[in-house]
Formats: sequence, C-alpha cells, structure tokens
Amino acid sequence: MMSKKEQAMNKEEIVMSGLRDLLNKMGWLNKFKMEEKLKEYKPSEVHCIECIERSEDSNVTKLAESLYMTRSAVSKLTKKLIDKGFIESYQKPENKKEIYFKLTEHGKSISGIHESLHKEFQERDKEVFESISNEQFNSMIDFIEKYSKHLDGEIKKEEREIKDK
Repeated sequence: MMSKKEQAMNKEEIVMSGLRDLLNKMGWLNKFKMEEKLKEYKPSEVHCIECIERSEDSNVTKLAESLYMTRSAVSKLTKKLIDKGFIESYQKPENKKEIYFKLTEHGKSISGIHESLHKEFQERDKEVFESISNEQFNSMIDFIEKYSKHLDGEIKKEEREIKDK
C-alpha cells in the first residue's frame, strides 16, 4: 500500500509529465505549419512581434519580461526587427527618455499570419475543449494560475541570486 505522499508524488509526476508531453505534441504538430507559413522569420522574431501586438507601449523592459529574455538580448532583437522593417520605435512627448515599439504594416501582416495559425490550431483542438465542463475549466485555470504564480516567485528569487553574485 502506497503512502499519501507517494500517491501525491505519482499524481504530481503524472501531471508534469502529461503537461510536457502535451506541449511537445502541440509543438510538433504546429511546427510544420508555422515553419511553412512563417519560414522567412525566426521564432524569436515572431514571438517578439506577437508581444508588441498584444501589449500597448511595449518597451525593452516589458518585452524582456514577456519573452523571458535579458534586456540586452531584446535590444539586439528589436534592432534587427527595426532594420528588417517589422517594427518601429517611438517616444511619447511627455517622456523623451523611454523608447517604445509598434508594428509596421509588414509586422502587422506577420502578426496576422501567426494569429490565423493559432486560430487554425484552436479549431483543430475545439472538440476536446467542447467536452470539458466549466468546473473542469475552472480547476485547470486555478492550477495554471497557482503554478504560474509559484514560478514567478522562483524566477524573482533566481534573479536576486544572480544579481547578488
């Protein structure tokens, strides 16, 4: 007979293994269409464009947090995106120090392709989500929020430790 701790660990392992497996399957399935439709663009470029599209007044700090990249890496990435004509920088009249980014028409078209692919994938998987009750959704959302909050705390701890070195 297994102890409660052993049973909990097994459930935890099953959940984490299942999540990794799901993400790997989604990545594998989505990869081919993404690469076919967005073959001219690097994934980091597309993800940065997506973040700029979804967030008002994107700056290097906001993008670094959203993309889990260093500010230095985001600065290099945004410079490349500006050079390629996908984004442009701007400043607000009341704050001449801060630099923000917005999509150009070309950047908007890349974002549109990416968004339409996500809708296509959502449609593909719709039957699974239609079979889930509100209570099940709420439980999953609650778990995701709790786990995400926990990981945010761990990231902050890690960042402090790196800073202190």
